[in-house]
Amino acid sequence: MPRGRPIEPIVLNHEQRSQLLSLANSRSLPHGLVRRAQIVLACADGEPNASIAKRMRLTPTTVGKWRKRYRLQGIEGLHDELRPGRPRTHEDERLAEVINAALQTTPPDGATHWSTRAMAGNAGVSKSTVQRWFSLFGIQPHRQRHFKLSNDPFFAEKVRDIAGLYLNPPDHAVVLCVDEKTQVQALSRTQPILPMGLGYVEGFTHDYVRHGTTTLFAALDIATGKVLTQCKRRHRHQEFLAFLHHIDANVPEPLDIHLIVDNYATHKHPKVKAWLAARARYHVHHTPTYASWLNQVERWFGIITQKAIRRGSFSSVKEPVNKIERFVEHYNANATPFMWTATPESILAKIQRLCACISGIQH
Repeated sequence: MPRGRPIEPIVLNHEQRSQLLSLANSRSLPHGLVRRAQIVLACADGEPNASIAKRMRLTPTTVGKWRKRYRLQGIEGLHDELRPGRPRTHEDERLAEVINAALQTTPPDGATHWSTRAMAGNAGVSKSTVQRWFSLFGIQPHRQRHFKLSNDPFFAEKVRDIAGLYLNPPDHAVVLCVDEKTQVQALSRTQPILPMGLGYVEGFTHDYVRHGTTTLFAALDIATGKVLTQCKRRHRHQEFLAFLHHIDANVPEPLDIHLIVDNYATHKHPKVKAWLAARARYHVHHTPTYASWLNQVERWFGIITQKAIRRGSFSSVKEPVNKIERFVEHYNANATPFMWTATPESILAKIQRLCACISGIQH
């Protein structure tokens, strides 16, 4: 004979389930709210409280609480209730004044941006209050982000072309993101590196001795994430042609090759164009001007710079070349492709919002 009171089932219509799924799959909402939505969905699927509690590492009482709250109050019942506390010190008007001042004005002392201390003195509130308000609204006056809008007259067409290759690669073909990282310097520090220890980070001198440079040519296969690389002394069209020969020798003959490259003069040299035109399996896709972020190999250059190049100390050009070759060998052994999710429409919409924002500031 079953024990205890029968549990009333939770029945969800399509709209209610969609709302709960949106909460349960969110990566930005508070973890507690996400977990409560997951509990309700499990209850609606008929899973017992004890089973849910064990799977989510909760107590059956907690599961029963949110089951009951949702049954009585709906989705509003999943949010935290207001708790008693100290009355608010500042009214909404004061908060709005501080936020608007941070967004629309500069300090009267000629500084380029507001600090929390300067804003506190100007608004007559505490520094911790200003800091809390800035954090609440995501305002960071001390930070800047760099951007550059493309002036390419065929920007939209090139975005659709390249993003289309990423999202729907052609059959019987390989898509390679190709570029070169120039001026990879062989730098040696003037004093030995101080190793990392308990309580302090790795230390090295600010001055260095240059021992020459190398250029890293790379071709990233978007399907596998693996890279073909070569290091060369210079980055003229001769070196680029030699790297194309390297690509040609490593890609099976039956496959077409789609190259995504930027507008560097080396990539458009007449001899390079003639070499590509003589080989029908090659298809070149140029990124828009000032839009190198469309080329996935730029992300890989960031990885190798951070992990293998930037913090090295080299006494000759051969040392960074050997370091790059070892890194590439290990990277390819465990390579995974970058996950490209941006559609041409989403990219163009973001550019449009940015242009509208700039136009609004200028006017």
